[in-house]
Amino acid sequence: MAQFDRAMREGRDPEGWPLYPAFPYTSYTHLTDEDLGALKAYLDTLPRVSQTSRPQDLSFPFNLRWGLYLWQWLFFEPARFQPDPGKDAAWNRGAYLVLGPGHCAECHTPRTFYGVLEQDYAFAGSQLGKEKVPNITPDPTKGLGKWSAGDIQTVLTLGMTPDGDFVGSEMAKVVNNGTSKLPESDVAAIVAYLQGLPPR
Repeated sequence: MAQFDRAMREGRDPEGWPLYPAFPYTSYTHLTDEDLGALKAYLDTLPRVSQTSRPQDLSFPFNLRWGLYLWQWLFFEPARFQPDPGKDAAWNRGAYLVLGPGHCAECHTPRTFYGVLEQDYAFAGSQLGKEKVPNITPDPTKGLGKWSAGDIQTVLTLGMTPDGDFVGSEMAKVVNNGTSKLPESDVAAIVAYLQGLPPR
């Protein structure tokens, strides 16, 4: 459990080497002890896979993992989620789910040259390779400002947008394997948090 905890919360492998934040420990660091333990307990029930992991094939200079020590020192600080006392329980639950286990910012927020999330543009959309990731703030023209709470709930549970289209690519996996399986109260909490974001 200690190695799992360190990977999820500190971004370090069993030998102590820093992990690339493509593994979203920068979000998972916010998980509660209870949720982290439950996640590990579930993973331990899965059957073992005998396939050997592929060796690292990153090109220079990205194959020099010691540079990640500097990246983590500059840009990453492990921290548990802290509820906002000025917000209600539903908003805080939504914030926890979005910022922690859901790690929504990892795709929906643009990054700097150094791979750091640009918090001034949090959830304003980004570009992942050739794929444009949408703005999920309440901006009425660029984001979800014209969507009702029910519209957002439908996307998270069925993957269907207000115009009758369906999400695809990575978001389809998020819906099929994640948000569609959440309790209705958690989906409502995520909606409350997203609708409370500043428009960007």
